[in-house]
Amino acid sequence: MISDLRRSSPPLTGGKFITKKIIVQCMRYYRLPSGGESRLVADDGDAVYDLTAVKPRLRDFADLAAAANVAELDVDDIAANLVDAAPTVDPDALADAGRPVVPDEVWAAGVTYEISEEARQRESSMPEMYIRVYESDRSEIFFKATPSRTVGPGEPVGIRGDSDWDVPEPELGIVLCDGDVVGYTVGNDVSSRSIEGENPLYLPQAKMYDRCCSLGPCVASAGTVGNPHELMMSMTIRRDKTVVYKEETSTAEMARSCEELVDCWRSHDILPDVGVLLTGTSLVPDEGFTLRPDDEIRITIEGIGDLVNTVVEV
Repeated sequence: MISDLRRSSPPLTGGKFITKKIIVQCMRYYRLPSGGESRLVADDGDAVYDLTAVKPRLRDFADLAAAANVAELDVDDIAANLVDAAPTVDPDALADAGRPVVPDEVWAAGVTYEISEEARQRESSMPEMYIRVYESDRSEIFFKATPSRTVGPGEPVGIRGDSDWDVPEPELGIVLCDGDVVGYTVGNDVSSRSIEGENPLYLPQAKMYDRCCSLGPCVASAGTVGNPHELMMSMTIRRDKTVVYKEETSTAEMARSCEELVDCWRSHDILPDVGVLLTGTSLVPDEGFTLRPDDEIRITIEGIGDLVNTVVEV
């Protein structure tokens, strides 16, 4: 689907904001299982194309992003050159998609929404620490997950067996290749509020453990998403098929910009070849709510899609 994108606010791409009108072929990229390997497919809204059939070295979005980086082109430009020769795939196959990208590292930002600040004041024995982060010039950026701790659509996320207050955290994920923004995905930063609330120094244990992070269902290119600060986001949690939580918000409520968070991550650090930066918690269940095994979590971000996971204790 060729789109003439006229934006009131410029998108974040390549680490910089573009101000001119651009014409792009909008794409969402999925990774499908195939005989023990994977295939990269692109959905342009009209059809789903098997890019691996044309270029066998393109097995996931990281391969496409690396090729675009070498060619100094946008990922959608590379894909647009392949779709005419690519066979189409039944769109129903996207239901089996795995992690669209397996990043070398996942990092996350904290206290980027006002509701996040309020929730942490309620949960923590030291709420002033979160207030200072919210008001500070320096963003909170922390390491979240390795590839082995990250799952994809349809796989269970984990809650710690030594925690009695566990929540999903729906977040917009920024995908970077060689330090440049190449797309966006949906992320679930599953967290133990009881461990972090006991003492903020326990943050690594509250945030990083087996199955602590989920990404998917696709990577939407920067041109497809447009302005990352104008996206509706919702989360629904079902328990025994009954909805126990349902709320929505907008990334417009972020107190910090995606550009600011990316710059903070880049600052004085070596970024991985492919990484994901989660941009903070936007929706927080009530204080009395905690995840239980077999709960179903559905996170939806406008322009990207639905990330659905069940829950298991680890």
